[in-house]
Amino acid sequence: MLLPYKYKLPGIILIFAGTIMTILFFTIDFRFEIPVLAIVSSYMETKFFAIFKTNFTDELIILTLLTGFALVAFTEEKNEEELPVSVRCRAAAKTAVINTIFMAFSVVFIYGTGFMSVMIADIFLPFVIYIVTFNIIKRQKLRK
Repeated sequence: MLLPYKYKLPGIILIFAGTIMTILFFTIDFRFEIPVLAIVSSYMETKFFAIFKTNFTDELIILTLLTGFALVAFTEEKNEEELPVSVRCRAAAKTAVINTIFMAFSVVFIYGTGFMSVMIADIFLPFVIYIVTFNIIKRQKLRK
């Protein structure tokens, strides 16, 4: 079950906003602090169900990008009825294979904070791979 086509534009806007926030975060150290409820926090010491003030920028960026990519990936195309379901299934299967190979490579060859960066990127990577793969397969199908 896919979302109606009208959700694609908000998804694209969220991806754009998340990308801009990411650039600002890394270039001008964009950040803001707010009180949060943490079920578990283990920064300096381990705390359970604690409320404290923290930099919420990275969480906001992740939520914005995740929501944007999910909306774009799970929204119908304008002419969805022209596409067989097999196109989405093939794209999902290829996404799983590509992402698994990427993660296996990362486990073997990337260590330390670089690996943590890969794990954070892997929150979004399946969506990106799926969107690209789906569009490639869709174009190939429509050309035939």
